[in-house]
Amino acid sequence: MQNPVRSLLTGLGMVIGTASVILVVTISLTSQNYILEQIEGVGSNMIFASYEVGTQQSTAEITADFIKTPDVQAIRDQLASRVVAATGIETNYDLMFIDGKEERLLVIGSDEFYRQVRNLLVLAGRFIDASDLSQRSHVALLTNKLATRLFGGQQSAIGQTVKIHGLQFTVIGTFKEKGDSFGQSELNAETVLIPITVQQYFLRVERIDPLYIQVRSPDEVESTTLMVQHILESRHRPGSKYRVENLAGILAAAKSISRILSLVLVLVSAIALIISGIGIMNIMLVTVTERTREIGVRMAVGASRHEILLQFLTEAVLISLGGGMVGIAAGIALPLSVGFFVDNLHIPISIWSIVIAFTVSTLVGLIFGMLPASRASKLNPTEALRYE
Repeated sequence: MQNPVRSLLTGLGMVIGTASVILVVTISLTSQNYILEQIEGVGSNMIFASYEVGTQQSTAEITADFIKTPDVQAIRDQLASRVVAATGIETNYDLMFIDGKEERLLVIGSDEFYRQVRNLLVLAGRFIDASDLSQRSHVALLTNKLATRLFGGQQSAIGQTVKIHGLQFTVIGTFKEKGDSFGQSELNAETVLIPITVQQYFLRVERIDPLYIQVRSPDEVESTTLMVQHILESRHRPGSKYRVENLAGILAAAKSISRILSLVLVLVSAIALIISGIGIMNIMLVTVTERTREIGVRMAVGASRHEILLQFLTEAVLISLGGGMVGIAAGIALPLSVGFFVDNLHIPISIWSIVIAFTVSTLVGLIFGMLPASRASKLNPTEALRYE
């Protein structure tokens, strides 16, 4: 209380250190959850397959080796107990007038299972169904951005017509990906989706690329991946190659990277706390020197060495713990305040980070306050009284 500025500046190091611990863990958890949500949004139980062109193959051989609709149906039939759904897409491009100028748009053909497997959200209208495929209906879905550019909004696009490859298609719905694939999927911001049975009219060769399979259980992803590989190879000529992969490896790698990143950031915060502890120790050593005469007087009137030790140790812990509590409050307040500026953003705050920050701030005071307190308790009372 006699040196409030010095005490506040000493505690400031603990404020920064403990706030850093909470913020680092919060940032780590938020980034980890975001990455994992995006991967799981695409489909953590998803397998995707495509044909790989080998060397010294004729055009006829390559064409015959392409994945086709019967291959998709074979996987549905043979792996019915393991998979939720299987679907495939065929892609094409067409020109469309938007805002008075001609633009090249992606046109995807698929079936009613595409929505489920690819985790798509229908924003307005409906999705393609089995009758659209069997009747080869001229219906289309637009991505939310394309619907807005063409017709001004999601609902206003329903019932409108668009021309694809010279034919009129009725817009029955708008959609988007549930998880952002960062431009790595077959979908882009402006895509048209039509029944695959209609898409095949506009393609010279049938080619499913990629083939998607959603597995029922995460535990069966690896084994099902091998089975899909076997089915595709067995249905085509010997030597044909197919790339069959899943997102399990990517998901595991993302978790591993997140853990390593969290560890590195926590170590950086620990260094800040150690520096703060050294600052507390230095200040307490100065305090012991300044109050040597006070220590001598206390000992002369009966204070034990244990009581002197406890006095200075308590001061060190109070400074450390006080700074730690303010740091914890700051570390919690900053993430919570983000919600006032950004809508629909949830930032998780780890209870464990608060417990760790509180425990560490107490331990820092005890550990780094022990040396000054021990030195104070070992002073000779007679010499302390003569100290000027």
